[in-house]
Amino acid sequence: MKALLFANTDWYLYNFRRDLALGLLAHGDDVVLLSPPGEYAARLKQMNFRWLEFPLERRGMNPMAELGTLARLVRLYRRERPDLVHHFTIKCVLYGTLAARLAGVRAVVNSITGLGYVFLPGGLWKRILRFFVCLWYRLILHGTQVIFENDDDRQTFLRYGFIHPEDGHLIPGVGVDTIRFRPSPLPEGIPVVLLAARLLWDKGVGEFVEAARHLCSDGVQARFALAGRTDPGNPASISDVQIKTWRDEGVIEWWGWFEDMSLALAKITIFCLPSYYREGLPTVLMEASACGRPVITTDWSGCRDAIRNGVSGLLVRERDVTALSDALRKLIGSPALCREMGSAGRNLVEEMFSSEKIISRISAVYAEALAKGMHDDR
Repeated sequence: MKALLFANTDWYLYNFRRDLALGLLAHGDDVVLLSPPGEYAARLKQMNFRWLEFPLERRGMNPMAELGTLARLVRLYRRERPDLVHHFTIKCVLYGTLAARLAGVRAVVNSITGLGYVFLPGGLWKRILRFFVCLWYRLILHGTQVIFENDDDRQTFLRYGFIHPEDGHLIPGVGVDTIRFRPSPLPEGIPVVLLAARLLWDKGVGEFVEAARHLCSDGVQARFALAGRTDPGNPASISDVQIKTWRDEGVIEWWGWFEDMSLALAKITIFCLPSYYREGLPTVLMEASACGRPVITTDWSGCRDAIRNGVSGLLVRERDVTALSDALRKLIGSPALCREMGSAGRNLVEEMFSSEKIISRISAVYAEALAKGMHDDR
């Protein structure tokens, strides 16, 4: 089988689909990776992947330029002649699926990795954009195999009529390397709480900082840290100036970007992601659990699916600083509970979220897509 994997950044392919691509290579498949250029392309090539450059404006809206992008993608698919294409992120799903149809690709698999910015509440422009995205989904997704990371997203697509029930597959996340992400003792001394993510307001960063401010003013002994990058291409991105202001205020520590999240997770006591972004299934929550750290996150689409409330972590209502503060206070004050929840989280990852289990389930979807494609050819 020749499989082509298409994402909107080389970083996404390297960080979230590398294990899948390696699994395909180990199986003897021909793998092509496609994305815009970036610093991770060279790493993919060093791993003996065939990576192709495909410039793509994440938020491009010029009709002629976007038609040109689609035409380039059709030509590429016709030249490469893959047996199966697998698309990740909204624009790649939309453009890639249409291009695959026009190029006659036999099997199409689409991963819905969260509904993202477009499906959050907003003004007139966002409602117009959401209308066209929904229209496009409805027109092109039928006949493709669609993978969802949480059932909320799957039910949304069924309710809107984007897919047939038999074509929707629930596979929780991208999988965690349980060897690289492994338990380590909780650090001695003052507890450390970390929020690591793209630094967007929708990720609950403002609520995290406010909760930290409340707890510090109440005399709670803990360190609160942020890690990650801003995302200037996203309207919800937090500015570098704002982060420096919080750091200078002494509310939070700013750890910057971690190439290897396992190194950051080894330094902390508690992981916190109070997101109200339309997540798929946040990989970092499962990585934290794999490292034996208790997790505090929101009772929100995607986030709630990554933990067992009261067992491997705590769920709080989104945008509720008081509830978040109470949950943080509970875990900060109980090292024994942190260890107990961390151990339960590790067991949960081994049971449901390991890379091996996830790749096996994706491979089954590939087999179904190819079988249906051959049936359609007949």
